[in-house]
Amino acid sequence: MYGLEIVVAVGAALLFGSLAARRLHLTPPLALLGAGLLLGFLPPLHGAKMPPETVLLLFLPALLFWDSLTTSLQEIRRNLRGIVLASTLLVVITAGAVAAVAHGFGVPWGPAWVLGAALAPTDATAIGILGRLLPYRNMTVLRAESLVNDGTALVVYGVALAYSLGRHVGPLDVGLDLLRSYGGGVAAGIVIAYPGLQLRRRIADPMLSSTATALIPFAAYLLAESAGASGVLAVVTAGLWISQASPWRGRAVTRHQTEVVWGLLTFWLNGALFVLVGLQLPATVSGLTSSRLGPALGLVAAAAATLVASRIGFLLASAYTIRLLDRRPSQRGRLVGNRYRIVSGFAGFRGAVSLAIALSIPETTGSGAHFPYRDVIVFVTAGVIVVSLAQGLFLPALVRWAHLPRDTTLREQSRLADHEATEAVLAALDELADKAGAETETVERFRREYERHLQDLDDNADRAAGGDASGPADMSQYTQAARLRKAALAHKRATLTRMRSERRIDDAVYRRRLSALDLEELRLLAGRRPVD
Repeated sequence: MYGLEIVVAVGAALLFGSLAARRLHLTPPLALLGAGLLLGFLPPLHGAKMPPETVLLLFLPALLFWDSLTTSLQEIRRNLRGIVLASTLLVVITAGAVAAVAHGFGVPWGPAWVLGAALAPTDATAIGILGRLLPYRNMTVLRAESLVNDGTALVVYGVALAYSLGRHVGPLDVGLDLLRSYGGGVAAGIVIAYPGLQLRRRIADPMLSSTATALIPFAAYLLAESAGASGVLAVVTAGLWISQASPWRGRAVTRHQTEVVWGLLTFWLNGALFVLVGLQLPATVSGLTSSRLGPALGLVAAAAATLVASRIGFLLASAYTIRLLDRRPSQRGRLVGNRYRIVSGFAGFRGAVSLAIALSIPETTGSGAHFPYRDVIVFVTAGVIVVSLAQGLFLPALVRWAHLPRDTTLREQSRLADHEATEAVLAALDELADKAGAETETVERFRREYERHLQDLDDNADRAAGGDASGPADMSQYTQAARLRKAALAHKRATLTRMRSERRIDDAVYRRRLSALDLEELRLLAGRRPVD
C-alpha cells in the first residue's frame, strides 16, 4: 500500500500545485517543488527516497524524447557551434568552477568534482518554464543545449567518481569515454529510430501506433546504456530523426492521438518529477549533521552564484572570441546583445537530472567506508535546484530589463505557409477535382472559398475564411465536396513538407500547420450533411 499512497499523494500534489501556480502567478516547477516539500513532512511519507533509476530510466527517456520531437532541427543547425560549445566545454568549465568553490569550503577534490558534475548540466524540463519569455531562436538554443549536455556531465561524473574511489583515470580513458558516450549514443538512436519509424508507418491502429512510439525512447536508452554509451543522446537522436522523417505520410487520426497522448503524458511526468524532487528534500536535510549544516548552506549560495557567473562569463567570452575569428556576414546576422547573455546566464536552471546524479553516488567505497561528503553533495545539489528554480520568479523582470527584440519570425512564416499552401491548392484545383470526381458547381464553390481565404491573408485578416454559407444542395454534392476537401488537405501537406525541406519554414511552423490540417480532416471525417 505504501507505493499506492505515494502515487495518490504525488497526483494530488501535481493537481493542486498546478492550480496554486496559476492562482499565485508562480512558475509551475517551483510550486510543484513546494508541494512535494510539504508532502515530505507528512508522517507517512517522511524519509521517502527516490531511487536515481526512477529519473534516469522512467522519467528522462519519455521527457527528452518529446522535447526532441518538438525542437527545431533547423535552429539547431543554425546555432550548432554555440550548442556544441555550451554542451561540452561549458559543462567542463562549470564543473571545475563549482569544484574549486567546494574545495574552498573544505570538500576534497574528488567529491568536489562529483558535485560539479552533478550541477554542471542545465535541465531540459526546467528550461520549459521559460515559456514565451524569450525569443524563439534563443529558447530553442537553450533547449537544445539542455538535451545534449547530460552526456558530458555523466562522463565528468564517472571520472570524478573513479578518482574519489582511488582508481586511476588517464586522459586516454576520458577521451574514449567521451567518444563512446557521444558516438555510441548517436548510433544507438539511429539504430532504434529507423525500424521504429517503419513500424509506425505500417500500423494503422492509432492506439498501437502510439504504443510503438512510446517504446522508441526506452529502447534507444536501453541499447545505449547496455553499450556503455549515453542513453540521453540516443533518445535525443531518435526523436530528432523521427521528427524529420515525413510525419505527414501517416494518418491524421494517428498523429492527432499521438500528440494528445504525449502532451498529457509529459505533463504528468514533468509535474510528478518536480513533486518527487521536493519530496526528497527533507531526507537530504536529515542526512546532514548539525556541524555541517551551516557550511553546506553557505556552499549552496556560493555554488548557485558560481553557476550563474560561470555561464555568463563563458557566453561573453565565447561570443567575442567567435566574433574575432569568424567575420562572415552570416555570422554577423546571428549576433545578440550582452543583455541577452545575462538573461541566458540566469535561465540555466538545474533540475531532477542533477539530483539523480547526486543520489546515484554509492554510499560506501570499495573498502566499505562511507563515501566522503556524500550527504553534503546531495544536500547542496538539492538546495541549488531550489535556488535555481526560484530565479524564475525574477526572470520576467530581467527579460523586461534586457529589452529583447520581439520575435515575429514564426508568425510571418506561418502566414507564408498558409498563403503558399492555399495558392498551391488553387493552382492544382482542376486536377484535384478530376481525381475526386467533383462536379463543376462543387468545384466553383470550393474555389470561391479558397480565394476569399487568400484575400483575407493578403489583407492581414485575423480570421480564416469559412465555408460557403449556402452549403451543398444534396448529399451527392456534399460527398463530392468532402472528397475534394480531403484531396486539398493532402496537397497542402505536400506543399508544407516541401517548404520545410527547402528551409523556408521552421519545424515549429510545420508542426503547427500540420496539426491544424489534421484537425480539419478529423472534423471532415466526423461530419454530417449540413442543414440547408
